[in-house]
Amino acid sequence: MWWAVVAVVLGGVAIAVQAPINAALGRGLGAPVPAAAVSFGVGFVVLLAVSVLQGQGGVYLKLSQVPMWTLVGGLLGAWYVFAAVWGVASLGVVTLVAALVLGQMAAALVIDSTGILGMAVREISPTRIAAAGLVMAGLVLSRL
Repeated sequence: MWWAVVAVVLGGVAIAVQAPINAALGRGLGAPVPAAAVSFGVGFVVLLAVSVLQGQGGVYLKLSQVPMWTLVGGLLGAWYVFAAVWGVASLGVVTLVAALVLGQMAAALVIDSTGILGMAVREISPTRIAAAGLVMAGLVLSRL
């Protein structure tokens, strides 16, 4: 389990570093939406190459069999990248990441409590609510 936590923490590091890099790309291009598109394009090419190198290229043939709603993840990812490219300049990296984490935790509490999107139902304890409250406090403190 700890390896999973470390991998996710490193994913968080990547998110924090990605935002200012994409913002610099946006400044260089002169617009945030094309910068987000380029960022997604590079990610797409890398993931496509890795999947083909791993012998998983044939999996893409099953794409027509998956429910259409599952493709919304790409739309949500595009929103995240655009919001980060656009918001990091005015918010700074700490506030941007705190706001992202607060949004993630709020959505996660709803998902866990309802089991929507195929997830197992998990109890929303006062401790978990307090954790989200502390993230909110961190967001507020990051702006003082």
